[in-house]
Amino acid sequence: MNFKEIKAEQSTITYNREEIEAKAQNIYESIVIVAKRAKQINAELKEELVQKLDEFASHNDTLEEIFENREQIEVSKFYERLPKPTSIALKQWMEDQIYYRKPEKD
Repeated sequence: MNFKEIKAEQSTITYNREEIEAKAQNIYESIVIVAKRAKQINAELKEELVQKLDEFASHNDTLEEIFENREQIEVSKFYERLPKPTSIALKQWMEDQIYYRKPEKD
């Protein structure tokens, strides 16, 4: 997933409940679907961040050898500025980008 192109909201906004509810016909099902997608997005973000930060890790650190790494700080700030996983998932839900199915109906 390319996180630089995400256009989700950075701050809290109010959504129309009917728009969220309309796709699953039940507000609670919609919230569960969005929450599960947010967990997936969070896992992807965390994995990507850990991989990028591992590039800067030195495995023989002592207290005297620890120093400020600007590149590492910039990578961390980039991920802090990204929209929250819940906002991303809700944006995907509103734009019909999330596939879901009900196993009991299959």
